[in-house]
Amino acid sequence: MKDRVLFLGTAGGRGSVFRFLRRSGGFLLQLRGVWIHVDPGPGAFVYLHQMGLDPRNIDIVVLSHLHLDHSADVNVVIEAASEGGKNRRVVLVAPRTALEGEDRVVLPYIRKERVGAEYVLEEGTEIKHAGISIRAVMKHRHHGVETYALLFDNRVLYVSCALYEDKMLDMYPKNVDVTIINTTLYKKSKYVEHLSVEDAKKIIGSVRPKLAVLTHFGYEILKNMDPQAIASEVEESTGIRTVSAYDGMEVIF
Repeated sequence: MKDRVLFLGTAGGRGSVFRFLRRSGGFLLQLRGVWIHVDPGPGAFVYLHQMGLDPRNIDIVVLSHLHLDHSADVNVVIEAASEGGKNRRVVLVAPRTALEGEDRVVLPYIRKERVGAEYVLEEGTEIKHAGISIRAVMKHRHHGVETYALLFDNRVLYVSCALYEDKMLDMYPKNVDVTIINTTLYKKSKYVEHLSVEDAKKIIGSVRPKLAVLTHFGYEILKNMDPQAIASEVEESTGIRTVSAYDGMEVIF
């Protein structure tokens, strides 16, 4: 069985997500037969069914952070994955701030009655479940919320929303199979803590994955630009095969 990534949605940030320029909903990883739903944002439950995917097959649900474009459907996805608590094998992995406190996004009864096991993300920690490892590679700066870059099974690096910092180039693992980068901006805005295309070029040039995938596109890119042309620009600059994700896209590796 080959491993794969399925993109339920590829919009990122308020401007594109809540104007519905594209779907959101995060992405699914299938690694050695284990299904992982990463960042189930608005509409994720519906898109799963539209794509012919049964939520009951989801083994792990992961939140990189609590913003709604990453977490809006987390409760309903877990509810469906657990069959309303009848099958409590689904595992939840998330920052503590997504689980506790006044800004929590996972409902208490979901944690108590639907989740089989729960793991809290902290920088440098590694979680192992069903033979799959998930490592919180680096804590990012992103508008005051707790968020992480994540390494799945030592093969897939997910660069979640962040303000670019040079230390990313030292902390991120090199030569992974796939790097998925939330590339929300084309050009940097000093007031927006999201990654730009120039940031993506630096990261990809340093990490040098076999494949780089850009996703989580903001308003400017989706309204005024061609994401595939942006991928070509990045590939030409870095020498690394690069594609821009689209809703429903599957990558097999």
